[in-house]
Amino acid sequence: MLDTLSCLEQFATATRRHADLSVQRMSFGDPAYVCVRNRFSATLSETVTCSSDGGFITSWGYRLGDTGNVEGAAARLAFLLAAMPA
Repeated sequence: MLDTLSCLEQFATATRRHADLSVQRMSFGDPAYVCVRNRFSATLSETVTCSSDGGFITSWGYRLGDTGNVEGAAARLAFLLAAMPA
């Protein structure tokens, strides 16, 4: 069974490596999620969950990647939020 909470913690850590991104909040409720925003914009933000099959999914249903490549998923989110590369 996939530990989605651990996967979201890894995802949050990977997004913090992008200078322009800020983790706003993490919830370990049901569903668990990470809310990330561009530090320089009040409107560029996204909520990401981890599906049971290991996919990181945005609030509008875009699959960023999977738990096998957490750094890649965080990089896709940075691109979507117009953040500078790590």
